[in-house]
Amino acid sequence: MVTYADRPWTKKYDSGVAASLEPYPNLPLHKLLSDSAQRVPNNIALITSVHLPIFGRVGSELTYAELDRQSDALAAGLIDMGLKKGDRVALMMPNIAAFIISFYGILKAGGVVSAANPTYPADKLQFQINDCGAKFVITMSLFYNTVKQIQPKTQVKSVIVTNVKEYFPGLGKFLFTVAKEKKEGHRIEALGAGDVWLQDVLTKYAGRKSNVEVAPDEMALFQYTGGTTGVSKAAMATHSALVANTIQMCTVLHSDSSEIFLGAIPMFHVFGMVAVLSVAINLGAKIVLVISARDIPDVIGAIDTYKPTIFHGVPALYNALNNHPDVKSGKVSLKSLQCCVSGSAPLPPATKREFERLSGAKLLEGFGMSEAPTATHVNPVNGENRTGSIGLPLPDMHMRIVSLDDGETEVEVGEIGELLMSGPQIMRGYHGMPTETANSLREKDGKIWLYTGDIARMDEDGYFYIVDRKKDMALIGGYNVYPTNVENAIKEHAAVLEVGVAAVPHPDKIGQESLKAWVVIKPGESLTSEQLIDHCRQRLAPYEVPTRIAFVSEIPKTTVGKTLRRELARMEMEEREKVTTA
Repeated sequence: MVTYADRPWTKKYDSGVAASLEPYPNLPLHKLLSDSAQRVPNNIALITSVHLPIFGRVGSELTYAELDRQSDALAAGLIDMGLKKGDRVALMMPNIAAFIISFYGILKAGGVVSAANPTYPADKLQFQINDCGAKFVITMSLFYNTVKQIQPKTQVKSVIVTNVKEYFPGLGKFLFTVAKEKKEGHRIEALGAGDVWLQDVLTKYAGRKSNVEVAPDEMALFQYTGGTTGVSKAAMATHSALVANTIQMCTVLHSDSSEIFLGAIPMFHVFGMVAVLSVAINLGAKIVLVISARDIPDVIGAIDTYKPTIFHGVPALYNALNNHPDVKSGKVSLKSLQCCVSGSAPLPPATKREFERLSGAKLLEGFGMSEAPTATHVNPVNGENRTGSIGLPLPDMHMRIVSLDDGETEVEVGEIGELLMSGPQIMRGYHGMPTETANSLREKDGKIWLYTGDIARMDEDGYFYIVDRKKDMALIGGYNVYPTNVENAIKEHAAVLEVGVAAVPHPDKIGQESLKAWVVIKPGESLTSEQLIDHCRQRLAPYEVPTRIAFVSEIPKTTVGKTLRRELARMEMEEREKVTTA
């Protein structure tokens, strides 16, 4: 009988992938950039492109040597402005070249990156900046006013500002300045006292470098969890953890410097930051930057023009591409793609099948967490790509699945329980939250185990399957019901574009729960509640069938595509209040 300690997944690794990659390079994360700049200085690191009327898509490029020099200059500037080793710097930008320059510049200066969703409302941004104790903020001009609004309530000393146009190609920069800069809120007439333009810093400190020595075991990242089930927490990651995860992913993806990465998923989240940015930088490969993955025409335009070979995305993004008219008609081909990785949310089998049909690429489902930044599992590139599975644990990862009742007893292989993991990329803990850290990180048999909060199972071959989040599990008629399983069944209906399922208070039975589904219908399709419930009855146990269906225009999600079930529950409460007060 196979056990978790046997690590059966290592037998399913692709040829050339070792069960252990130790010892990992003993260096800080930013050294991966410096090494690539020495090895392949003239390789293109970043491509920034825009679509212009009449002219079509035009782009500009930044080489590895240029990226290394500019991040060196920023590091020198930050130190001169008063940044001390270990100081946190809030980074507020979408996927633009300045984000990447800033990311490595902060690390080279000995700072700790705390990346935030730049579209956060002021109160949420204020919470994150205060929680991490940021002394500096580097932001895009579009968000400058929001930062200045909250700055007096924070420890922020100075704001470094960049304009989205700075790395646009010449003609794109000119046309943006004339037609969009002021209209869309990017123009700032004058910066506040103590604030500086990023380009001025890069010019002033050009040719200079940081003299700060950064040890691999020092902190590199405060990554805030998505907050899908409660208060967002800062998972603290060291340089060595991020280097290890970068090497793990480079190994299992069999990639090299010839790859062209599509940088569409946000890099202020660990999926984009590590799985795309750090992996590509370590390889010396190209990254085609897409400012917003929600801008599907821009994503498609980047694919059509630059022919990327590797694409990391989330199920909602793959689904959007599957259903875009230009892709469905064949006007835009996805055939350049060779390897695609889906994470952050369960990948519906129908979405996977259709994307692989359209692209000819392998779409590999994987899994990762902010607490293990970022990847922990992925299906093999050349081996069996099992639909519905998050794949195999990465090299040097150890796994256990334990009882939901006591959190200690290992369940039999094939049974469900809470997923525990141990490995070289696990976080040090949650910043300023000792109780939460103690609940999540526990020592056993000489290893530190991360309690993930995810309900999972492992099959005999070592493939893992996520059933749901512990906090999302519902109790319906005495049975445990997992919303993800219900969502997957509903997504199999040909008329369904997206769906979110959550447990809400039963409308008639006080103290009991019932399931409700919120459904987005594909354009041009029609569907009734009765039809969808009948569809569910054919695929689910009676207690799993939702009792109510709501048809909506969109499903509330995080920036990386996770369904916000607590937001669905809030929508239900608001709807009930309307009915009560009507």
